[in-house]
Amino acid sequence: MGARSSKITSQNNRSDGHLLEYFRSTFVRGGGAALPSPGFGPPQGLTATGGVISDYADGPTVYRAHIFTSTGTFQVTGLSATYPADVEYLVVAGGGGGGYNAGGGGGAGGFRTNVSGHPLSSGSPFPVSTPTSYPITIGAGGSRSPSSNASPTRGGNGGPSVLTHPSAPLTITSQGGGAGGGRDGSPPHSFGPGVNGGSGGGGAGINPPTASGGTGNRETGTSTPVPSQGFDGGTGGTYPVGGGGGGGATSVGANAIIDQGGAGGIGTSISITGISTHYAGGGGGADNNATGGAGGVGGGGAGGSNSPGNGIDGTYSTGGGGGGGGQGGAGGSGIVVVRYQIGQLTAAAKATGGAISYYDGKTIHTFTSTGAFQVTNGPISGETLIVAGGGGAGYYGGGGGAGGLLWYGSPTPTKTANGSAITYLNSTTYPISVGAGGASVGPYSIAPKRGNSGTATVVTHPSGPYSATEGGGGGGNDGGNLADHSGRPGGSGGGASNQNFPAGAVGPGVPGQGNPGGLATGLYNPNEGGGGGGAGGAGTAGGSGSHGGIGLQFSTFGNIGAGAPGPGGGTGWFAGGGGGGGSASGVGGGPGGPYAGGGDANTSSAPKNGRQSTGGGGGSTLEPTITGTGGSGIVIIAYPS
Repeated sequence: MGARSSKITSQNNRSDGHLLEYFRSTFVRGGGAALPSPGFGPPQGLTATGGVISDYADGPTVYRAHIFTSTGTFQVTGLSATYPADVEYLVVAGGGGGGYNAGGGGGAGGFRTNVSGHPLSSGSPFPVSTPTSYPITIGAGGSRSPSSNASPTRGGNGGPSVLTHPSAPLTITSQGGGAGGGRDGSPPHSFGPGVNGGSGGGGAGINPPTASGGTGNRETGTSTPVPSQGFDGGTGGTYPVGGGGGGGATSVGANAIIDQGGAGGIGTSISITGISTHYAGGGGGADNNATGGAGGVGGGGAGGSNSPGNGIDGTYSTGGGGGGGGQGGAGGSGIVVVRYQIGQLTAAAKATGGAISYYDGKTIHTFTSTGAFQVTNGPISGETLIVAGGGGAGYYGGGGGAGGLLWYGSPTPTKTANGSAITYLNSTTYPISVGAGGASVGPYSIAPKRGNSGTATVVTHPSGPYSATEGGGGGGNDGGNLADHSGRPGGSGGGASNQNFPAGAVGPGVPGQGNPGGLATGLYNPNEGGGGGGAGGAGTAGGSGSHGGIGLQFSTFGNIGAGAPGPGGGTGWFAGGGGGGGSASGVGGGPGGPYAGGGDANTSSAPKNGRQSTGGGGGSTLEPTITGTGGSGIVIIAYPS
């Protein structure tokens, strides 16, 4: 399956970082909205209601998906004379909560699908042979652990998600993620082990013995067990070493090691909603001495660090496990998606690679991860957008700069072209490397505090290479090390920071790709970091609002679901700078945001991160949390269908 499926209906605005709002605003069908060309005629699949509805194309096949992020009913009122009555499904349960103190990460909610070609697919049909109701239950995320040594010190187990069939044996139930173990005060440490679940929770760090992780729900009876819903949690270390990571859909949680909590197990991606999304990542284990474990890709929350700090919640509607910590993070709620075919596109792509969309007479290839663009019927004159990974924010300092943005094609209302549309030759392969966002830093006890830069995005071509420069990391308040107060240079530069020393310098941007970060103001108190630069403007100086620089809009690409909201409610914005931290809160991508993928400052929740596939910069933060990561980059190539 491609990294992103093709959106073919009208788009509303993506309003916030929660998946419920994202699905509602991105996929909901407007009444009577005309399908953009090339169309496929009236829908010919099932007639059904329930959830948020997404119509999209995956290659030439047009699907309708019903997305449930809360309990409801998939109501079928009519069958199709053209397409099969079987439906494909995704059922993800709620993730487990993280454990207390040197606690284990929560296990991911069980992951089940029958989507053809997915590596975890059961392949089992889900027949819809008669008009009827199919009740759907969405599992809640497991509760946070106590913030004290109160019994029990574990987090809560995630709730099951269920797609009910009138024939009971066909009902699909995913088991809730197991809770992460918690460190209780004295032997026998009965709450130390992780709990069994869809994926098992990680064991806590106790003294002694070590605490085991919970067992994931796996098929047995072969020499190499096949994962059915998820994997086991990791083992905790001997206190004060931390907890093990919660298991994920595709791997076990890591065991704790000295000065490092175990990372959460990795989830898996699937594009059944119309956009590729990772689900069912395990929560990271906490660590009392140094570094909490990273949350597993797929919504897992990171473990708390040093003391430890609180664990991060699992992401809504992904089934991600919560991170262990001084108070463990809550698990992320689950999701159920049902899809079926409603049509067939008649247009044919002239190349392969990425997710292929058809909109407004154009064929559009979207790369959200590294791949290759191969021309099969060329030459092609391709308008090409290239955005690098955004920079991570500095701790108590500057916002991350946006990834550099390059545009080759006709000038747009917001962007002078860097050059003409690129010619891609027949039977030729063009490697594409999509840059990652810069990693987070902090909290106070962890050095360095200067933000990490993102990674360049490159389209390899004989007339190039066409390379967008990585976003610069924001400056951090690293004591007397003045260099670390300065924003890093990049496509757009990171904002500056200061402490009780002279403020650092702003990170410069690359002309034609981005802009500099903002200045810092004040000496220690107030300590105001500048916003990260954006593709459309510089970051603002610290003070009443250290906002990230604005991004740039490519509205056509917003119509296929790419990019993020921007000023005035428009879609298709990219490369907004991250907000600067300190006594005032800066927002990503300019006042009124977050816009264009830039992360907000001074928040412990997901909006501090630059949005994936936009190149947005990360937002800075206050104690005791860690800073926002940069958003990954993107490449989009469009040509006449």
